Amino acid sequence: MTLPLHVSDEVRALAPGFGYLAVEAHGLTNGPSDEASSALLDAAARRLTERLDGRAPQDDPHIAAWRAAYTAFGSKPSRTRNSAEALAKRALADGGLPRINRLVDLYNAISVAHLIPVGGEDLDHIRGGMRLVRATGTEPFVTAAGGERVTEHPEPGEVVWCDDEGVTCRRWNWRQGVRTRLTDTSVNALFLLERMAPMTAGELTAAGAELAGTLEKTCPDARIEVGEPRLFG
Repeated sequence: MTLPLHVSDEVRALAPGFGYLAVEAHGLTNGPSDEASSALLDAAARRLTERLDGRAPQDDPHIAAWRAAYTAFGSKPSRTRNSAEALAKRALADGGLPRINRLVDLYNAISVAHLIPVGGEDLDHIRGGMRLVRATGTEPFVTAAGGERVTEHPEPGEVVWCDDEGVTCRRWNWRQGVRTRLTDTSVNALFLLERMAPMTAGELTAAGAELAGTLEKTCPDARIEVGEPRLFG
């Protein structure tokens, strides 16, 4: 992997069951959502329905573990849900999953099918390495409000992903910033799959392998590199 990733000791102590798997992709071709990416989302929603078997997403043990981690750093998990739970709720609702662009649709489908938070970052807009830390509250976070870019700041102690320029994702994986998100013109990307125990290393690896395989089918000329699972408990 070419991009350094670091998880701080403070975060490891907060959630010892955390782990991640990174997938780097170079030479991708993206564009607006199409029939193929839409079909991936529909299939993922069906797989989620089968997995839950009538339960609510928050009753799944993996989502329950994420809720506990959010509570541990002072976030209310029913108001600011982790990305996997938020997508799952949308998948089960009448409106279904949003269509964003082909690459975002692809990783959202993996997130829903495996009920795991998955993020995608444009490697060309990341500055330095990426770090998972507890925020001081001074770090800049560029988001959008009313169609305009605005700069916010995380709460002190909040768990955030950041690079040398600022926060890339707030509240662990709740809201991604606009600076590094994947757009229709993105060609190089980092995909980050995040787990909490009781999700096993094998389950994490399977989700990463499916993501890589789908990327290869969607972008056959791309170079895909799958990292080893990094588990901290």
